Formats: sequence, C-alpha cells, structure tokens
Amino acid sequence: MAGLASLDFAAPLAGLLLPLPLLAARFLPPKAGTSGALTVPASLVAGLESGGPLRLGTRGRAALTWMLWIALVAALAGPRLVLPGAALPASGRDIVLALDLSGSMERIDFALDGRTTSRLAAVKRVGADFIRRRAGDRVGLVIFADQADVAAAPSFDTQAVARALEEAQIGLVGRSTGIGDGLGLALKRLDALPGPSKVVVLLSDGANNAGQTTPRDVAFLARELGIRVHTIALGPRDLADANGEQDVVDSEALRDVAATSGGRFFRVRTTDDLAGVADSIDALEGGRDRAPPVPLRRDLWPWPGGLALLAALVLLLTRRAA
Repeated sequence: MAGLASLDFAAPLAGLLLPLPLLAARFLPPKAGTSGALTVPASLVAGLESGGPLRLGTRGRAALTWMLWIALVAALAGPRLVLPGAALPASGRDIVLALDLSGSMERIDFALDGRTTSRLAAVKRVGADFIRRRAGDRVGLVIFADQADVAAAPSFDTQAVARALEEAQIGLVGRSTGIGDGLGLALKRLDALPGPSKVVVLLSDGANNAGQTTPRDVAFLARELGIRVHTIALGPRDLADANGEQDVVDSEALRDVAATSGGRFFRVRTTDDLAGVADSIDALEGGRDRAPPVPLRRDLWPWPGGLALLAALVLLLTRRAA
C-alpha cells in the first residue's frame, strides 16, 4: 500500500547460501579417523568427574549453530526497511551563481532590516534565500576578485550551497574585480555537467580590472556553449556617469554579457531591487515539476549480524565451559 514501509534486500541472492551446510554434509567425504578408539575431550571428562552439569547439550549446540548460520546469511543479504520519501520539485536545471567578492562589496550603502549595511550582507541575505528556493536544481557558487574560485561545487544540496554563500568573506580571492575569469570558471563548471538547461547568474558592483579574460569574450563562449548568463549590476552609480567616483559598476559591460549569451540584465540600486531580481530570475528559470519520490532505506543488517555474533560467543563460551 502506498505510503507504508516495506522490506527488501540489498543482496537477495545471498539466501542461496542457506542450504550450504546440508550440501557440504551430503556431498563432501567424511573426515578419516586416525584411531578406532573413542576419544573423549579432557574438559568433558573433568566436568563429568566433578559432577558439574554441561552448559549446552548436543542438540542445543546444533540449534545454536544453525541460528548463527541463518543470522549470518540474513545479514549478508542486507535487509533494508524502505520508507516512502516525499517528492521534490525538479527542473533539470544547472545554475551557478558567480559573485563579485571584490573590496567594493564592503561599501555600506544598502539597507537591511531597517539598518544600513554592506552590499555583501544584502547579497548574502537575498542570494541565500534564492538558492534555498531552488530545491530540485543543481546549484553551485563561484566567487571572484583578483582570482576566481569555486566556493561550492554544483550540487543538489542547496542548503550547503546557501551556507557557502553566507560564509563568503572579502579578501579570500583578492580585492580587485575579475569578471571575465569568474564567468569563465562558472562556464567551465557548467559545461562539465550533463543537464539540458544551464544558467549563470553573475552579480558584480564594479568594472573588470583583473584577470586574463574580458567579459565580452567569455560571453561569446557562453553563447557557443548554450549557457544563458543573467547579469546583475549592483550599486547606486554607473561607470558611464561616475564623474570620477571610484568603485562604480560597469552596467553596459554586464548588459552586453547578458544580451550576447541570451540572458537578462538587471539593474539593482537597493535591497528591495535585489529581492525583486531574485524573484524575477526564479520565475524565469521556473517550470519545476514534482520528481518521483526517492525512497529512503534504513539498513537492518546489524540486527541479524548482532544475533550471529551473540550465537558465536555463546558457542565459544559453552565449548570452554563444557
């Protein structure tokens, strides 16, 4: 009946070993005796002379031996309790977040919970929530500054990826802004995956000033690989109207990356804007269905294994005490 636990075996063919002792007794030749006299173990003689009772009779030992063998075979068969699992949403999408972790992300010009906070703190809050909502997708995290690094390999464990984002710190990969290298590493990770739908969400608050590649060149590579890149330009000022101000975002370059790769460009100036963008990307990359439930299996072999061990210990102790 659906929804109820059931029993199965990891190695059911191990059950064929059960009649092995009977087959051995039937077909193997008996051990040749070395003397016609009856040999009585010294321990048995001592027990009889002292009047002490035998701890376990012949039939008892035979029964215990069979119990040991049956329990051992049962453990080898790998009994498992199969529990019904809940169906998870699944889309077949592979998503990598490429996050700018340059020094400008320390700037305190965003609001969170009614208080002014850094750009990185706002991104962590909104980004981690976005990742956790993508249950059923394979999600990864790439961070970049002077260098690019994989903070979390693409995984269905969205909770672990969200924690990796929450633990990201400025300075881990430098303080400059290598957008091209960060995007390139994200593409490399996605290209190695077998999924049919691959997406990069690229967030930056600066202009490309580090690394070996340019964002435009990598955008053309993304188009060739069939990987969409959604870009998010973060910060209150654009490079085009900076008027000499430092640490401003190159919105035009990010817009070009999105357009070249077939993705969408988003402009974010406040935390509310960022939350709205997360919702928009979640809707763009939606269409998740309910995947078939994955059954949960609980191993039961330790129980017959423990019984076999107990039977072996009893046989050993009674042999010594007999």
